[in-house]
Amino acid sequence: MSNTLMIGDARLDRVVDLEGFPIALTTLFPTADAAALAGHLDWLEPNFMRGEDVILSIHSTVLRVAGRVILVDSCVGEHKPRPRHPLWHERAGTAYLSQLAALGLAPEDVDIVFCTHLHADHVGWNTKLRDGRWVPTFPKARYLIGRAELAHWLANGPDDPMVNHGAFKDSVLPVIESRQVDEVDGEAELLEGLTVRPLPGHSPGQVGLSLHRCGERSLLCGDAVHHPVQLLKPEWSSRFCHDPTQAEATRRALLADVADQQAWLIPAHFRRVVGMQIQRVGDGFLPK
Repeated sequence: MSNTLMIGDARLDRVVDLEGFPIALTTLFPTADAAALAGHLDWLEPNFMRGEDVILSIHSTVLRVAGRVILVDSCVGEHKPRPRHPLWHERAGTAYLSQLAALGLAPEDVDIVFCTHLHADHVGWNTKLRDGRWVPTFPKARYLIGRAELAHWLANGPDDPMVNHGAFKDSVLPVIESRQVDEVDGEAELLEGLTVRPLPGHSPGQVGLSLHRCGERSLLCGDAVHHPVQLLKPEWSSRFCHDPTQAEATRRALLADVADQQAWLIPAHFRRVVGMQIQRVGDGFLPK
């Protein structure tokens, strides 16, 4: 397993904020049945499952393409008040920025921070604490956010600490105030071979990135696919999905596209891998 993947001339690196934390299968996927996975434990265990727990990671994908540095999803962050989630609460001394440095990157080198959606575990490193204020971690970056996603959170308690762990106030609003946010919509082309793809359902305006370079393809899909068990059971939407029915439809469509195009699937929470290639098997999918 590698933390680096090449898609044509584009390089993708995985930068980990939290690795290997368990959640009970039916806590994350309320309609799940562990018996449905019995024939697949040979590849699910131990990296993706232990017993009836699913194992997740929280990481960013750093995409370097056409001379640009794009950081996709900025994880949990440090010093963020998240009292309802002990693993996320007031973290300090993490290795996140050190991992960026090991890739030869300083925060100032990041050109784009691409937010697939605005859940608290995807925006935390958007900002850092300096002299009691939240300031952009990546001072020269444009922060790209789906138009529908931004509108949803602006209309739904952006100052309420009980909504989305208060993440909008400390991790999104400061980059809006610094005038570093650009809204994206539809299927906007960011660079040659790099296109925004709408992926609604998990959140109202989730977006992904479709990458096509030198004849190779990948899809950075955020939480449209949360865990490898959803390859087998695309109908299992997570407890945190805004619209589980829409999330399932989005997931089935993107998995079919990725399999048919022989592309790489690049999710935000698959442990120890940048991504997977998949194939159709019956009504579901399996890693190649």
